[in-house]
Amino acid sequence: MKICIVKLSAMGDIIHAMAALQFIKKELPSSQIDWVVESAFKGVLQNNPHIDNILEVNLKSIKKKKSEIFSQYKIIKSYSKNNYDIVIDAQGLLKSAIVAKIIGAKIIAGFDKESIRESVASIFYNKKVSIAYDANTIERNATVICEPLGIRITSEKILNKDKFLFSTSHVNNLPEVFNLFVIGSTWESRNYPKEKFVKIAEALGIQTFIVWGSEKEHLRALWMQDNSKYLHVLPRGSLDELKFVISKCSLLIGNDTGPTHMAWGLNIPSITIFGPTPINRVYVTPINKVIKSSSEINHYKLNKNDFSICEIESERIVKIAKELLN
Repeated sequence: MKICIVKLSAMGDIIHAMAALQFIKKELPSSQIDWVVESAFKGVLQNNPHIDNILEVNLKSIKKKKSEIFSQYKIIKSYSKNNYDIVIDAQGLLKSAIVAKIIGAKIIAGFDKESIRESVASIFYNKKVSIAYDANTIERNATVICEPLGIRITSEKILNKDKFLFSTSHVNNLPEVFNLFVIGSTWESRNYPKEKFVKIAEALGIQTFIVWGSEKEHLRALWMQDNSKYLHVLPRGSLDELKFVISKCSLLIGNDTGPTHMAWGLNIPSITIFGPTPINRVYVTPINKVIKSSSEINHYKLNKNDFSICEIESERIVKIAKELLN
């Protein structure tokens, strides 16, 4: 069977969806799995043994230059020559549904109109999956990918998953024991205060590297480095190098964002800090913990002005961290 999965972005969402790959290969070992993704996130998928082909698009370029729609259509249309048996839109957006339709297959699968934010996308599917929009994000991704293939997903399967992120990179001069802090995210209200990250580093007393993605985050990281002898700014590298570094760390503590979710995909101990986003975006395990502010969440309308993450006391995170490290 030739399977094409459409999951364009973002990093965390792609990681959550990738958990489904090992279940497909266990049930359909001879299947071919191709994945359509925005070029910027290709590195997340690279080196996974269950993916046969990574098919790149750059739909974000259309926002900057409208004429790019023609070149992107041509690229997507070329993927239709692969003659897939099924195309699965795991994104549930109008743009991803259109991509799935252009690639084409006898079966085009995706969420039903009650299960996604952009309900119009469901008209492009002839096989529809129903799962609550506010259900666990990882379960939603695994279900929409696996159910059309006749594969049943259970919480037990997800909890006992094998690691599914892989790297061919090597980063030199890493200490034998070190922690990682992921300090940025797409919204400022999702960022835990830099002062409290410093308090955590001081309390744990372990060499800790700081992961950053933008210049604003870099400046924040440098400030943190200046305020703790345990903190060191990690040079910005590729996504493949990031996977390698995370795979070697003792504990990752970070905001609800892509690099933090990599720890779950690598079976590395982690603490994800939540403010204005729901904790059911992750799976809590014996080594992957969460801590949430007191604010209530509306899954259908997240509040970007909810800065309640700042109220979480660093001592609560330190307590969980010490338990994981021990």
